[in-house]
Amino acid sequence: MNPIIRTYKTEDCPAILEIINDQILNGVALYDYQPRTLAQQLAIFEDKLQKDFPIIVAEMNNEVVGFGYYSEFRFREAYKLTVEHSVYANKNFIGKGIGNMLLTELIALAKTQGLHTMIGVIDSENESSIAFHEKYGFEKAGFIKESGFKFNRWLHSVFMQKML
Repeated sequence: MNPIIRTYKTEDCPAILEIINDQILNGVALYDYQPRTLAQQLAIFEDKLQKDFPIIVAEMNNEVVGFGYYSEFRFREAYKLTVEHSVYANKNFIGKGIGNMLLTELIALAKTQGLHTMIGVIDSENESSIAFHEKYGFEKAGFIKESGFKFNRWLHSVFMQKML
């Protein structure tokens, strides 16, 4: 069965939390140290929804297998037409087109909302994510050395940008 993309519902949050916490504990897609609680994640998403930012999920066989969203890039008023996005897939579904579907939908939603540019902040070691974003027209816009410290080593951030 092919995945479907739909709007997030609060009952999706436990499955999303599993994906996020796996990245926190085992990856560098999130520079957090401690796993999030369900209450923390619900509050994060509620804040995004109150600001009219979309959260979408990829569902397959009634199971959430990925999710994506965008929100403020920075908190100053002049940045209001620039958003930063995130796309994640369950580790068992990476490479199955989930990210493609989610990013395509996020770009379409951002255009519908009249936004101007979308930013992705990617760990420099994640070459597959960098290539993935380039496929969608994102260009490297910046590199920040030693912007994060995780797993007892310094991490570097690549900023990628797509003009909408």
